[in-house]
Amino acid sequence: MNKDNVKGTMDDAAGRAKRQVGEWTGDTKTQADGAAQQVKGKVEKAVGNVKDAVHDMNKGNRNDDRRDDTERP
Repeated sequence: MNKDNVKGTMDDAAGRAKRQVGEWTGDTKTQADGAAQQVKGKVEKAVGNVKDAVHDMNKGNRNDDRRDDTERP
């Protein structure tokens, strides 16, 4: 997990709360703002997941390279 995942989770949760308050109060602007913040959070989480996947893939490649060096005669 990286800062994008954390920030995305926070924005998603805040957006859900804001959207819900807007629904309870009948405030369509607050609903729209909350929905937009939720989308922003989901995008940030997706970016964080991609970064994690790339990091894990690179980490695996570095380990494979080291293994190759030790296996050569």
